[in-house]
Amino acid sequence: MDHTLEKILARVQKPGRYVGGEYNAVQKDKSAVDCRFAFCFPDTYEIGMSNLGMRILYGVMNEMDGVWCERVFAPWGDMEAEMRREGLPLYALESGDPVSQFDIIGFSLGYEMAYTNVLNMLDLAGVPLRSKDRPGLTPLVIAGGTSMYNPEPLAPFVDIVSLGEGEDVTVEMIQLYRKAKREGWTKAQFLQQAAQIPGLYVPSLYAVSYTPDGRVAAVTPQEGAPAQVTKRIVTDMDRAYYPVKTIVPSTEITQDRVMLELFRGCIRGCRFCQAGFVYRPVRGRSQELLTRQGIEACQDSGYQDMTLMSLSSSDYPDLLPLCDGLLEWCEPHKVNLALPSLRADNFSMQLMEKLQRGGRKSGLTFAPEAGSQHLRDAINKNVTEEDLLNSCRTAFAGGWSSVKLYFMLGLPTETDEDVLGIADLANKVYHVWRNNTPNRSRGVRITVSTSCFVPKSHTPFQWEGQNTQEEYLRKVTLLRENLRNKSITYNWHDPETSFLEAVLSRGDRRIADVIEEAWRHGAKFDSWSEYFSLQTWMDAFAACGVDPTFYANRLRDREEVFPWTVISDGVTEKFLWREREQAYAGKITPDCREKCSGCGANRLCEGGICHALSKNPFLQIRHCQVHLPLGSHAYYGAGLSPGGNHHPPHSRVPPPPLCLHSPPPSAGLFQPV
Repeated sequence: MDHTLEKILARVQKPGRYVGGEYNAVQKDKSAVDCRFAFCFPDTYEIGMSNLGMRILYGVMNEMDGVWCERVFAPWGDMEAEMRREGLPLYALESGDPVSQFDIIGFSLGYEMAYTNVLNMLDLAGVPLRSKDRPGLTPLVIAGGTSMYNPEPLAPFVDIVSLGEGEDVTVEMIQLYRKAKREGWTKAQFLQQAAQIPGLYVPSLYAVSYTPDGRVAAVTPQEGAPAQVTKRIVTDMDRAYYPVKTIVPSTEITQDRVMLELFRGCIRGCRFCQAGFVYRPVRGRSQELLTRQGIEACQDSGYQDMTLMSLSSSDYPDLLPLCDGLLEWCEPHKVNLALPSLRADNFSMQLMEKLQRGGRKSGLTFAPEAGSQHLRDAINKNVTEEDLLNSCRTAFAGGWSSVKLYFMLGLPTETDEDVLGIADLANKVYHVWRNNTPNRSRGVRITVSTSCFVPKSHTPFQWEGQNTQEEYLRKVTLLRENLRNKSITYNWHDPETSFLEAVLSRGDRRIADVIEEAWRHGAKFDSWSEYFSLQTWMDAFAACGVDPTFYANRLRDREEVFPWTVISDGVTEKFLWREREQAYAGKITPDCREKCSGCGANRLCEGGICHALSKNPFLQIRHCQVHLPLGSHAYYGAGLSPGGNHHPPHSRVPPPPLCLHSPPPSAGLFQPV
């Protein structure tokens, strides 16, 4: 260990974050490697190590001969201060070498609030922030992940953006880079060739023009760049890489367990949910493969917890037999099996009792999102009040005494009556408990939580404006005044971070200057309350002459050119606009299992036939007989930090596994996951 590092570690909290050497961490002979990849996660070790996408891509890259992928996490404030004081540059955990010495620096970006950390990590590494200031082929800076479906706010800082699932495109990009390095290409030559690889977006090859009122007029490809860049997907999940041998951290992390990815995509069509659209189409792993992978991963790691993950786990058609098969091994080996991301309309005591055999009954979490049926139909939640109450009735009768209910305020078409509907629904849940619990003396804990709706790109609500902070707080007050039951606790997310998230999620390249200005004045770890300062950002907006409300609160018309117009996730804009019209008409769209809605994602599949409509069991089974409760709301563990004050991503859909771009549970370069 470096002497300077050893001295520093004695003065910081949680030094285990910074030492590496964990079980299954990959070590390679540097003399046998011609491409070194620094895989950077712009948040703490605890959160990054919980990211399934990162686990997947780390394994994919390290299976390549001649390539060594190493992990880099954002140091907490105390560690950063010591590093800057001692002149210690940002380093990779496996080798301890400075990040500036690597060929490729890749960032996994699952949420926009990490953007200032990207700049901070580059600065700590001694790497120029802007692509134009890095004229050489090395180091190359790339990014991927869910937030990169609108890469424009970071466009001036990155050389390449990886779109979609990263398992395949990452390998192709690295192979092209190695060729360029061997043959002495210039950076410009490499970028022109990289732009021809499907799924790679090169921002410098696109010129952006603006209208007099500040809207994007056009995004024009240059030097042979494609007019549209479409995300990559893995079509056969049974052949996709899975990290059976995963790194076992030497310190506690937020999701310290084996994570099994049931499937990618979502058959639902919640109109506010970006993940539900950008992860399409649905592709699943077989029951037999999942059983084998789960057992092997537990045996290798020694973990005693296993989580079955997807955007909606209860939509896996073979869920019950899968759980039965896993429990046959898990129960005698004292391994706990968990099922997060379940829906309120899919709840079965039978399965829950199986999963919690021998353990205590934990609290349940449901996300109705809206308090009235009118608004749930508008957002296409496809969950009724009776669905929720029946689930609660079953749970309370079975001895559960704690439930959490998640909602959003500020959804399109929302009225005050919809807001008051949240209070009404919570009170109904309370009365369901009173009428069904076998033991009233234990009491009940009902927690209502609200967050501010953030319009996201590539969704039917991408044209919408966000409620102002004042309007959101007015609705919070209205709801709070109508939640008087002492058994009901009300928590609300602060609107300041939601406002900034809305700006960053729909911003254009002019926002890059604001990000840099905010960072230079101390902005970092913006998803953490310990560090976040809206005033720092407002000062940055003012200094750059940018009006943040132009991006966050403005309603767009049908013909507006979006900053992300060049980026395609496979779902057509025509379909998204039709879904928006359906929202305002209060009409629902059936899930893919019931009827194909023609979203366009089928074009990403071999032969142009969506898996949901062919051999994939998801759509062959019209009605899934397995009904499960919503479990942990931490799908990939990217937004939760026990005991901390980290703000989880507003979509509540865990950032894709890889978030360099990985898809939910796949592995994209950042998105596989």
